[in-house]
Amino acid sequence: MDKLECIKLFSHVARLKSFTAAANELNMTQGSVSKKIAWLEQSLGFALFNRNSRQISITDAGSHYLSFSNELIEKLDITEKKLKNELNHVVGKLRISSPSAFATERLAKPIQKFMAINPDITIDISVNDKQVDLFTDDIDIAIRAAFLKDSRLKAKKLLEHELCYFASPTYLEKYGNLSKPFSLSAHKCITYNLTSPSNVWRINNEKFTVNQAIQSDCPEMIVKMALLGCGIAAMPKWMIQKYLDNSQLVELFSDSKKYSLPMYVVYKDNDYQPFKIRAFIDFLTSYFDSTT
Repeated sequence: MDKLECIKLFSHVARLKSFTAAANELNMTQGSVSKKIAWLEQSLGFALFNRNSRQISITDAGSHYLSFSNELIEKLDITEKKLKNELNHVVGKLRISSPSAFATERLAKPIQKFMAINPDITIDISVNDKQVDLFTDDIDIAIRAAFLKDSRLKAKKLLEHELCYFASPTYLEKYGNLSKPFSLSAHKCITYNLTSPSNVWRINNEKFTVNQAIQSDCPEMIVKMALLGCGIAAMPKWMIQKYLDNSQLVELFSDSKKYSLPMYVVYKDNDYQPFKIRAFIDFLTSYFDSTT
């Protein structure tokens, strides 16, 4: 058996948490995957996965070995690309993770422009509002509206989101308009449950606890429920500007100081950063500098 091949296969299985999924992704049989992983475990002298009839889970020893394996694979890949002179050209696949609304409304156009300039690049974009692990999920770049906690990552600020508080005319006609934030406690609110705490809004440098009539981890759903008159919501203003312009939504507290949310591009802290990653980060930063 080729041990390096088995290590790479182990990394795939650990990321996908399934022998079957790894076999499908790599165009192999499940039996072949199981055989190679069993050989690697025998060679190492410890189990990499706990197995039962329905699922697998990585062992503690497997988790430690996975960190080593991913580092080994990444360094080998970087060395090979450097020898091929790929670290100086924008080529290969770029894996990106982005929040859903930002991906469709703000990221699609710069990706299209970047690909037009660099025809040898391919893009694999995962749209997910929950934070992914760049190492275990094999992501090159993530877009995040949060500060860094992982020392293995670096971040570069792209832009600031100004939050907008809004409701539909139908809701305001039924429950009454409000001009001051302290009135929020008497109203139904639609909150984004991936923020913590989700029931606290910041306006004029003050915190207001709101009544969470609806919670969701999907920004588009929050906007839709507000359009249907279900309550007051808070989202970046660029998400709902068209609804403000056609009067389907009404901005609240327009004279108040709004909470601003920074958006970052996040990437791995590697000594040898592939050129495609550096080029895309530089392009994205320049793009938003010129459009905001």
